[in-house]
Amino acid sequence: MTPRESREAKRRSLMRSLTTLCVRYVERFMPDPYLFAVILTLIVIALVALLVKDATVAGILNAWYDGVWGSQNIFTFAFQMVLILVTGFTLAEAPPLKRAIIFVASKPQNQVQGALLCFGISAVFSLVNWGLGLVSGALVARQVAKRFAGVHFGYLVAAAFMGFIVWTQGLSSSIALANTDTKSPINVIHKMTGIDVPLQFTIFQPYSWVAAGVVLALLAAAIRRMEPVHQLEPDAAVFEEQDTVVDSPAGPRTFAHRLERLWILNVLLFVAGITYFWLSGFAINISSMIMLFTVTSALLHRTPIRFIRAFCGAAKVSGPLLLQYPLYGGIVGLLGYLPTQSPGAAGKPLQAVLAEALVTGANEYTLPFLTFVGSIVISLFVPSGGGHWAVQGPVAVDSALAIGQASPAYLGLISMSVAVGEAVANMIQPFWLLPLLAIAKLNVRQVMGFTVIAFLIGSAVAGVAVLIAPHVL
Repeated sequence: MTPRESREAKRRSLMRSLTTLCVRYVERFMPDPYLFAVILTLIVIALVALLVKDATVAGILNAWYDGVWGSQNIFTFAFQMVLILVTGFTLAEAPPLKRAIIFVASKPQNQVQGALLCFGISAVFSLVNWGLGLVSGALVARQVAKRFAGVHFGYLVAAAFMGFIVWTQGLSSSIALANTDTKSPINVIHKMTGIDVPLQFTIFQPYSWVAAGVVLALLAAAIRRMEPVHQLEPDAAVFEEQDTVVDSPAGPRTFAHRLERLWILNVLLFVAGITYFWLSGFAINISSMIMLFTVTSALLHRTPIRFIRAFCGAAKVSGPLLLQYPLYGGIVGLLGYLPTQSPGAAGKPLQAVLAEALVTGANEYTLPFLTFVGSIVISLFVPSGGGHWAVQGPVAVDSALAIGQASPAYLGLISMSVAVGEAVANMIQPFWLLPLLAIAKLNVRQVMGFTVIAFLIGSAVAGVAVLIAPHVL
C-alpha cells in the first residue's frame, strides 16, 4: 500500500467509525417520526407553561386547536407544500424522465458510485425544485439497488436525501420566493418594512451559492468514505411497478375512453400554463412552481388518463406529510400563543422568547450567525421553510431594524440565515425524510444515522458563510 493509499484508508476508516457511531445512537433513540412530532408538541407545551406569562391550560389547548384546525391553521401552506411534492414526483415518473432515470442508474459500477449518483441528482434537482429533488434521488436509488447484490439500501437513500440540503439555496426556496411576492402571507420583510427583496439579494448572493458548492463537495467526499461494510437489502415491494394504463383497451372504444386518451387536452393545458407564466412576467413563486410542474407533467405523460394515474400514484407518497402537518400546525399555534389577559407588551409568545434569547447582544456582524443557530433550533419544532419563516422572521427582521440594518441586501441575508438553518436541520429532523422512506419502504432509523454527518458538515460550512457575509455585503 502506497502512502497515499494508506492515508485514504485511514480517512475512510475514521468516517466509517463516526458514521457507525451515529447510526448506533439513531437506531437506539430515534422514535417513529409521528411520535417525534408528538414528543416535540409535549416539549413545546412544557416550555409555554414555564416561559409564557399568564399561560393557562385552556389557553394552551385553544392555541393548539387553532394551529391544527382553527383560524390559525396552516392548511393552505400545507396544501401548497404537498402539491409541490406530488407534482415533482409526477414529473419524475413521466416516461421520458423515467427512462432517463433508468439510463443514468445503469452507469455506476459499484455501491459508492451509485450513492454519489443519487446524491448528485438529488442536489441538482433540489436547486431547481425541492419536490423534484426530494424524490428524484430516491427513485434513482431504487433503480441502482436493482443492479447490485449486497447493497445497503439505507446508505443509498441517505445519500439521496443529503442532496436535499441545498434546496433553500435553489429556485424553489420558499423563503426567498416569498420575499419577492408582495401578496405572500409569509413575506415578513414587506409586511414589516415595505421593502422588496429580489432573488439577487438572496439565493444569487455569493455567500449562498459558494456555500452550497462547498457543502456539496464535502458531502460527496464524506459519502465516498462512509460506505457501510454490512448490507441492507431493499424490500421486494420496492420494485413493484404501478398499474399501467392500456391506451387501446379491449372492446369497443367509448366516448369516455377516447376523451381520456385525447392528448390535445394536455397540450392545451401546457400552453395555457406557459402563456400565463409569460404574461405574469415569469414570476417565480410557490404557486407558479406548482403550476409549471403540473402542466409540464401533463405534457410529458401525453394522455390525460396517464397523467391522472401518475398523479394519484404520486399522491400516495404524501400520506405521512398529511398525517404530521396538523401536528406541526399545532406546534406553530403553541409557539405563537399569547394569553389575552396579558396587557400590551406585558407578555411574549414562546416563539419571541426563544428567538430573542438566541439573538440577545447581537450586532450587525453576529446577528446573521445567531439567527442561523436559532433557525436550527426552531426548525426542530417547525420543519417547513415558509412556516418556519413566519415564526422566526418577525423577530429576525425586527432585530435587524433595531441595529439600523434595513437594506434589502442585509434583510436578504437575514432571511437566508433562517433558510439555510432550516435546510441543515432537515438532516436531523425526520419530517422531510418521510417521502423517501415511503418510496424505499425503510424506517427512519435505517437512514438518519448517515444524514447526521450531513448535518455536521452543513452546519459548519453555513455557519462560516453567514459569519463572513456581513463583512462583504
